[in-house]
Amino acid sequence: MGSGVSRGVRRLRFRSAGVVAAAVLATAGTLTLAACGGGGNGGGATPTPRPTPPATESFTGTPPSPLASAASSAVASARASASAAASSASARANEFEASVAARAERANQEAHKRLANVPGRGNAASDVSLTGIPRAEVGDLQAAHVNIHNSSDRTASFAVQVDFRDPGGKVVETRYVGAENVRPGETVHPYAISHQPPQPVLKPEVAKAERY
Repeated sequence: MGSGVSRGVRRLRFRSAGVVAAAVLATAGTLTLAACGGGGNGGGATPTPRPTPPATESFTGTPPSPLASAASSAVASARASASAAASSASARANEFEASVAARAERANQEAHKRLANVPGRGNAASDVSLTGIPRAEVGDLQAAHVNIHNSSDRTASFAVQVDFRDPGGKVVETRYVGAENVRPGETVHPYAISHQPPQPVLKPEVAKAERY
């Protein structure tokens, strides 16, 4: 009988321990629920932490679309400005070349008129010489630099007649070259360009030169 009583006591103890454990678990569950959600009886909610903003200095991802659009607009604007500047520069260059060509043509026409009544070789033949120009530099034309040196002590203009002779010595073309407002001691180098075909090879020479 004593062993039966002992077994009954042990079963009672086990049941008591189970009841205590269940009570502890239930209490823990209640505390957990209270901590997480709070009840509907006026318990305060736990504040939600604010997100930390990203460190922009180490940003390596794709930029937001507004920023990308602004960058694209800036690039397009810069390209448009560069294109406009290039077009403007090209237009100014064309205007300048046309202006230079017009001034040269006017000087050449004035030279022709000045030399019409000049006797002999003129008063500045010794101040003018010719230097040939490689054809590759002038589109296979026959041309020469007219080297005009102002040896006087005052600013002067010059009129030069250049004759192009064929291999037989015959003058086949005459060109007139003018240079205006050449300073004392200055040397200028206008062109004398033949309009004859590349062949035969012609020889240019100074026929007249007048300083005025």
